[in-house]
Amino acid sequence: MSNVSDLISGFLKTEIANGSIPGAQYAIGENQQIVAEDALGLAVVEPEALPTTLDTIYDLASLTKPLVTALLVLKLVERRALDLDAPIDRYLNEFNHRDKREITITQLLTHTSGLPNWRPLYFEAASRSDVPAAISRILLEPTPSPASTEVIYSDLNYIILGFVLERVTGERLDRLAQHEIFEPLGLRRTMFNPPAHLLSEIAATERGQEFEFSNAIADVQTRSWQKGYAQANSTFSNDLSHQSCWRKGVIWGGVHDGNANFMEGVAGHAGLFSTAREAFSIASQVLPGSKLLSTDTLPLFAANMTSGCATSRSIAWILAETPDCSSGPALPASAFGHNGFTGTSIWIDPAKRRVFVLLTNRVHPTVHSIDMRELRRRFNTLAVQTLDGLSTCERQARYLMHDKQSSKD
Repeated sequence: MSNVSDLISGFLKTEIANGSIPGAQYAIGENQQIVAEDALGLAVVEPEALPTTLDTIYDLASLTKPLVTALLVLKLVERRALDLDAPIDRYLNEFNHRDKREITITQLLTHTSGLPNWRPLYFEAASRSDVPAAISRILLEPTPSPASTEVIYSDLNYIILGFVLERVTGERLDRLAQHEIFEPLGLRRTMFNPPAHLLSEIAATERGQEFEFSNAIADVQTRSWQKGYAQANSTFSNDLSHQSCWRKGVIWGGVHDGNANFMEGVAGHAGLFSTAREAFSIASQVLPGSKLLSTDTLPLFAANMTSGCATSRSIAWILAETPDCSSGPALPASAFGHNGFTGTSIWIDPAKRRVFVLLTNRVHPTVHSIDMRELRRRFNTLAVQTLDGLSTCERQARYLMHDKQSSKD
């Protein structure tokens, strides 16, 4: 296999052997070019063993936020179809209520809306189209975190943004992403809702929804106790275990996230499937040379828009200056990145125009205790060492080799 980093691949092989992850796929590079990549371990452990290849498609989970939703928002901002400073009730009439807190597009993008980090919307909405109304009702609840005063990383922010995009354009998010991102970049293995014939080429995730189920029960119990409904809560919690929305078998070929699954696999916070190669291509669009965004827009991805908060965030991304984030010591404070719950991550060094993509399905076949932060930090450190260790001639040779390999694929 060409363009392999012995440093990175050796490390990931050890993690696979230790049972941290079943398999992995990575792509690292600079100046829009992949320099090293590899695929290791298994994409599927059960119900059958299937090896990971460079073409294996992964559930990217929350990488959907920066790679699709934020990109589309900024493309519409450039066209003057969206205003970053506008309140969301300009675009979604569900939020047009005088008793609701006013939230702007920027606050959603930077996780400063004050919305809670997660809610099982499949218990609160009747259908996908009812989701904005369900989230709007949350704004009527008491909150300890007023908008703009604290960063609370929340799926709800990007779910709302997904609906904003759909209302403004009149297109569902997956179709919008297809002709605004995937097609212009020539991507063939990036999509929402992969078709059934690709099943054997997709990395599996969790067996059932045990992890999310326990979180949903905890959420229901906490809010019921707060409202003084302890007795009703006990009955309701027992009823939840029999809900038909819970998937029992291995989640394979469908989105892992429960809210995204409820939303027909298409949501602003999760649902994107791709490979490391193609995720690298999308991530590179936030750097100079972007085919999708203007040069004037790019600084928004590196600018600290939550100054004074415990977490430093830009549009869509977390900044490496944030203490204890997953960037690792080798990346500069100006770097920015994002993680996905299924075991994915992307980090970007804008100064050196470098992109580091790591895809794993660490939730397969079950969600278990693993220090993914340390694994990601080590991966990024070895990726920096790999690129720093290449001479100019080696870089050019690897660029040419990768281009030839990509043309064959």
